[in-house]
Amino acid sequence: MHSTVDALLVLSFGGPEGPDEVRPFLENVTRGRGIPPERLDAVEEHYQHFGGVSPINARNRELIAAVRDRTDLPVYFGNRNWHPLVEDTLASMVSDGVRNALVFATSAYGGYSACRQYDDDIARARKAVGDAAPQLTKLRHFFDHPAFVAANADAVRAAQAEVAPGARLVFTAHSIPTSADAAAGPPEEGGHRYSRQVAEAARLVAAEVGAAEYDVVWQSRSGPPQVPWLEPDIVDHIDALHAAGVTDVVISPVGFVSDHVEVVWDLDNEAKERAAELGMGFARAATAGPDPRFADMVVELIDEHRHDGAPRRLSEVPGAGCTVNGAPCAADCCLPPKRPGRPAS
Repeated sequence: MHSTVDALLVLSFGGPEGPDEVRPFLENVTRGRGIPPERLDAVEEHYQHFGGVSPINARNRELIAAVRDRTDLPVYFGNRNWHPLVEDTLASMVSDGVRNALVFATSAYGGYSACRQYDDDIARARKAVGDAAPQLTKLRHFFDHPAFVAANADAVRAAQAEVAPGARLVFTAHSIPTSADAAAGPPEEGGHRYSRQVAEAARLVAAEVGAAEYDVVWQSRSGPPQVPWLEPDIVDHIDALHAAGVTDVVISPVGFVSDHVEVVWDLDNEAKERAAELGMGFARAATAGPDPRFADMVVELIDEHRHDGAPRRLSEVPGAGCTVNGAPCAADCCLPPKRPGRPAS
């Protein structure tokens, strides 16, 4: 039994909720990364297709409401890049007398941007509120949790019903630089924790729906063209499937827990339009987050930690992610990627 837990913090990426918020949000996301303004212009235009509103905050509020229905803990909401910012949320938690909180980060996977960057958020927020900061324990990765797999599998089945039988099943996740994937996980594990976990989640979901063949591809790359990222890209892959004679495709965004602009733009617009141009049947599976089992899983992860329960996992692929006060899982685990072209300080 752990010391008394008195709150849950749902920690996420954040997203704008109106046209005037898009540019400042994107500048928060890319600060210090040397992203050229024209790249931000292009991404800003994607957001304006949706009225400048990302779905992610609404999906997180829905998740929080569902978790509140299932637990006696007060549940707080904080983001890395947009309001409610985690620093502000943590200040509210201090005012409310919270001393020991669990943190559910809205990412199923390991890697720098999927895991360790949330540790950085926790450390930064605790530093911002000072000595009164509560202890914050981040809950573990859940890419192979039975509830996550089942929710994704049912979403795939629903999408399969929209297209011809035998449609090719394609899983997507957010691409990252290959160097970042090589650094994902502790060095002694050999790296590639992110891509290995995504591949395992895809394998588990494919097995659940009885798909003997499937693909794992990537989306939403944003770096300069000279930097290698995980490939193939989803749109390029649709071209390759068409060339191979595939007539229908089902896309499962298994790398994401809820819709946000990158999911709805890259899949529901670009990938869908490319499939239509090629005359291919296309269906996109829902993300797992809105499924009631996802909120059940969050509460199960809370209880697992509070009561030292045995973790429910469907694979042997290494997982971790349970950290305290922003300290990494292990020494040199998921080190931040080196930015190309940055001058030596």
